[in-house]
Amino acid sequence: MMEETRILLRNVGNMDPVSVEDFRANGGFQGLENALSMPAQEVIDVIIASGLLGRGGAGFPVGLKWRTVRDMLAKQKFIICNADEGEPATNKDRILMSGDPLSLIESMVIAGYAVGASQGFIYLRAEYPYLFPVLRQAMENARQAGYLGKNILGSGVDFEIALVSGGGAYVCGEETALIESIEGKRGESRFRPPYPGVCGLYDCPTVINNVETLANISVILKEGAQWFRSIGAEDSPGTKLFTLCGNLNRRGIFEFPMGISLRDLIYDVGDGVCGGELLAVQLGGGSGPIISASQIDIAMELDRIGPHGVSWGAGGVMVINDSHDILDIVENTLEFFADESCGKCTPCREGTIQLLRLIRKIKSGVGRMCDLENLEELAEVMMDTSLCGLGQMSPVPLLSALKNFNEEFISILEGGDVLW
Repeated sequence: MMEETRILLRNVGNMDPVSVEDFRANGGFQGLENALSMPAQEVIDVIIASGLLGRGGAGFPVGLKWRTVRDMLAKQKFIICNADEGEPATNKDRILMSGDPLSLIESMVIAGYAVGASQGFIYLRAEYPYLFPVLRQAMENARQAGYLGKNILGSGVDFEIALVSGGGAYVCGEETALIESIEGKRGESRFRPPYPGVCGLYDCPTVINNVETLANISVILKEGAQWFRSIGAEDSPGTKLFTLCGNLNRRGIFEFPMGISLRDLIYDVGDGVCGGELLAVQLGGGSGPIISASQIDIAMELDRIGPHGVSWGAGGVMVINDSHDILDIVENTLEFFADESCGKCTPCREGTIQLLRLIRKIKSGVGRMCDLENLEELAEVMMDTSLCGLGQMSPVPLLSALKNFNEEFISILEGGDVLW
């Protein structure tokens, strides 16, 4: 197997995760010390120069998001760590929080200083209750050592972090629904604009980044923007955490530079397909596209995967062998999204149910050719008109399967057996 580039995972398994002494011995808090020695705007300039993109799938430049909040005139600003890792086939953030929580804390303090926020929140997935004591102990140890709380390292900078538990709703991974949940309301997406950077938590400017995105911050401030840009691809610098799962001989969470090919992830890192021949790969998690075996020679970087209608998403790589039925995979994902829709907007609330109904109609053998047109038309309407990413992205697995495995759908509709 090719050697990993362990930057975000460097401390995982190599130290007591809540020990400040162990963390400092491994270079911890040096990024924070460097940040506090420079003007706040310069910290943002470093992040912009690094080219760091958000690791949640959209790939928005992190420094630009921070600059928006920094430029807002407000008495209070907030930093939110989105740790509501609900995307199927991904659990990378869990590994970072359990194995290196102090890096997350350090990065959140840096973010707070950079944008002028004194309060942060970690919105933790309800299914990760065992991480609460780990994070609490790490925060307390950081506080006792002067890296969190009042007058951090004698700099006059104050920053505190509160832990908030999610309620098990997938939709709260969407940033505005997450904000509603923290405010004690029902987890439903907000209309935008205004965006959280302008009017977020309690109507204050708010930075929202996920765990993996924030984990890069302390490293960049420690090693420098040019060092970070030297890793990965030109338009997508740094590393990415990939969750390899499904029909693979080697499964797990691995860290490699941006630009690694999907073929290498499957056949080198994952040690090849088990139980049959490669049929398909679902990229990014449950809302990601389903691509065929002929499409795996793509590099995992923004300008290479975008034209293929592919996103790295949350880093999930679910490998599917030829013992599976593509329509079963599509039905399973649509059922998940129909269950998880918050119901606020009609396109998502009704659309997910109708997509599921049409797929089940086709699978039962009573579908018609016009059902394929209806599926595509409804899916496109959902993507154009849904309020948030849940409704906008839930048709992606279906549309990609219709494009890449069209013959399988046609074969069922014509009454023949699907040939793999």
